[in-house]
Formats: sequence, structure tokens, C-alpha cells
Amino acid sequence: MKTGIMEIPDDLMEALRTPPAERLTRLRRELAIRLYQKELLNFGKARKLAQMSKWEFHRLLGQEGIVRHYDMEELEEDLRTLEVTD
Repeated sequence: MKTGIMEIPDDLMEALRTPPAERLTRLRRELAIRLYQKELLNFGKARKLAQMSKWEFHRLLGQEGIVRHYDMEELEEDLRTLEVTD
């Protein structure tokens, strides 16, 4: 698996109005929300970027007032999940 590294200068990290221990987590979540909102990432990939469970990310999107996108791929995944649990 390939990974990417994004460098953020210290002065920008320090400018974030969040406690230092929460900055990286907050950046990941904010980026995930925005990419999902712009339909640049689907729900599964966005929640993975945010490092959240499906339900946590659903809750976060709701708190942020983000409309949930639901495509055929996600429907098929949900149907497969339902078949396994029956």
C-alpha cells in the first residue's frame, strides 16, 4: 500500500485553535469531512482518513450538517452485510 506524507509547517500547526494533542486528529477529521462533502472521497474512504468507525463518522457528519451521499457501491455493500447477518 502506498502512503503519502503531507508536511505542515510548525507555525501553521501552532496557529490551530485546538490543544496540541488534538491537532493531528482534528486535521484528519476536517480534511475527511471536506473531501467527503465535495464528493472527492466516498464515505468509507473518508471515515478511514478520519480514523473513525462507521457510526462515529455518521455522527460527525450529522454534527457538521453534512448531507450524506449514498451511491450504488455503498448500497451493494450494505446489502452484502445484511445477507451475511441473516
